[in-house]
Amino acid sequence: MEKNQICIVCGTKYKDMTKELLSQCDLETLIGNKEKVIGIKPNLVSPTEASYGATTHPEIVAGIIEYLQEKKFQNIAILEGSWVGDRTSEAYEVCGYKELSEKYGVPFWDTQKDKGVLRDCNGLQLYICESVEKLDFLINVPVLKGHCQTKITCALKNMKGLIPNKEKRRFHAMGLHKPIAHLNAGIPQDFVVVDNICGDLDFEDGGNPVIMNRIFAGRDPVLIDSYVCKMMHYEVEEVPYVKLAEEIGVGSADLSRAEVKVLGKEAGKELPVSRKVVELQDAVEEVESCSACYGYLIPALEMLKEEGLFEELGEKISIGQGFRGKTGHLGVGNCTKKFQVHLGGCPPTETQIYEFLKAYILEKREKRK
Repeated sequence: MEKNQICIVCGTKYKDMTKELLSQCDLETLIGNKEKVIGIKPNLVSPTEASYGATTHPEIVAGIIEYLQEKKFQNIAILEGSWVGDRTSEAYEVCGYKELSEKYGVPFWDTQKDKGVLRDCNGLQLYICESVEKLDFLINVPVLKGHCQTKITCALKNMKGLIPNKEKRRFHAMGLHKPIAHLNAGIPQDFVVVDNICGDLDFEDGGNPVIMNRIFAGRDPVLIDSYVCKMMHYEVEEVPYVKLAEEIGVGSADLSRAEVKVLGKEAGKELPVSRKVVELQDAVEEVESCSACYGYLIPALEMLKEEGLFEELGEKISIGQGFRGKTGHLGVGNCTKKFQVHLGGCPPTETQIYEFLKAYILEKREKRK
């Protein structure tokens, strides 16, 4: 498989589809030496089943493992670290990876437990998880989905699971886009298998799955993410980390040179346009917030909107590390603990935020009577 190629397959037998896809891409030849240590990096952002639209279907990883083991590759590991606020160990069980690991005899490395190793990532010093140092070949298995802060998340952003929690927080203080691009210079992806079975097109932590029953693969994560931008009806320029990654040599964003191979008519069907987040973001004053905190706030606002309460909010909600030590009126998360009205937690859950804001709105309503 050449770097400018993307191969797509569609169906409902996910494990078999994955094996067919890897055969089409001739992954065996790409890896080469049978003694290489191969890492498989899914997205287990939180402890929710894949049908929720946030995490990688274990059947896809099972297909990758079966393909590799049938080709006599034996040094295989799954590695991942959930986002700040959730434990990988819980996602490991809930998402079906404990069963998967035991069935195939493949170890699972919880990167939340790793020490950070400082690495030069094309001029930006970043801490990466020590497990990455053990790998000879990395297979990234992200979920195609929306993101409250970066519009899309797929191949490039999925690498955040391979940095320590402390570094994840620092990424947000740096503005997300630049460190995501540079991280991918420091941790090269050798192959990408994208789970486009039912990703949520708005929220990183799922809840509104859009069923497509599709998997696709390629070698260039920048090209993959550029293709995802197109699929989700965004211009590449609207997702700055994609172009930044191209500029520092991670890959190519030039879709005009991409060769897309579609296996079956259904594999080429179009994703719907979804922009729920844009309207909800107007109610938020966000400065350097972590993905989990912000990722729980936006769905909570959607719940308020569905109840007809969102429009009564009135004030903007402050959230993020940029509000530490500052005062204000309405805030969410421990970083806003000096605000007049605030909800603690690092992060508070979606339900906690929803109940807190609902109570705030109803109290305001009572005072107006």
